[in-house]
Parts: sequence; C-alpha cells; structure tokens
Amino acid sequence: MSTLQSQITDGIKDAMRSKDKVRLATLRDVKSKFMLEQSKAGASVEIKDEEAIKIISKLHRQRIDTSEVYKEQSREDLASDEVAQAEILSEFLPKALSDNEIETKVIEIIAKTGASGMGDMGRVMGMASAAMAGQADGKVISGFVRTQLLK
Repeated sequence: MSTLQSQITDGIKDAMRSKDKVRLATLRDVKSKFMLEQSKAGASVEIKDEEAIKIISKLHRQRIDTSEVYKEQSREDLASDEVAQAEILSEFLPKALSDNEIETKVIEIIAKTGASGMGDMGRVMGMASAAMAGQADGKVISGFVRTQLLK
C-alpha cells in the first residue's frame, strides 16, 4: 500500500473514532476511487503516490466546481459542504505552486526543450504537466506556456 493510501486509511479510522461524518464520507470516497483504479489496472497492482495524487486532485477540482455551481444557485448550505470536503482533500495534496514558481518552471522547461513557437506547445505542456503534477492546475500551466511561447 502506498504512503498516501495508508494515510487515507488512517484518516478514515480517525474520522470514525471522532465521529466526523463529513471527513469520513470524503475519505471513503477517495478510498473507493483508489479501489476502482486498482480494479481497472488489475487485481495485484498497487496505486503509486503519483496516481493517488491525480485522483485526489480530480476529486478536489470536482468539489470546488460543484461548490461554485451551488453558490450560483444560491444554495450556500450545499456549497459550504463541498468547500469543507475540498479542504479535507487538500490536506493530502502537495503544496500548490505560486504563479511566479509556475512561470519560472515553464521558462526552464521551454529553455530545456528549445521550444520556439506554438507548434511546440504539446511537447512543453507534456513536460510541464509531468513536472508540476498535483501542484498546479493544467489550465494555469497552459496559460503560462502559451504566454511564454507567444513572446
């Protein structure tokens, strides 16, 4: 079991002991997504921490998007539940990079690949997404890559 998986399992146990229903439901959802991923890949395959981070990031993004929809519909009660779940999920994600850090890494990757125009965007995005997996949103990375390649 990967480190992140064991942290989730321990979190579930702690949430049960403290009777924290929101935390328990959130972490059980994460564990079920892990189990689904394992069953796709095969019965004996372990989920690596990188894959676990991708799964948790996706769930985190879903919670944030859902809370925004609820806010637009004036359902603050449901929005606050989604935000609480997103905060719980963020505890298991690596620290997010600042815009300056993202821009610096994008510039380094462009220099390393020798990219010179928008035709190289796919190659740069592939390397940037891999380098900043779980630490930055793909849309943000894409914006910085596009800006740098258009210079």
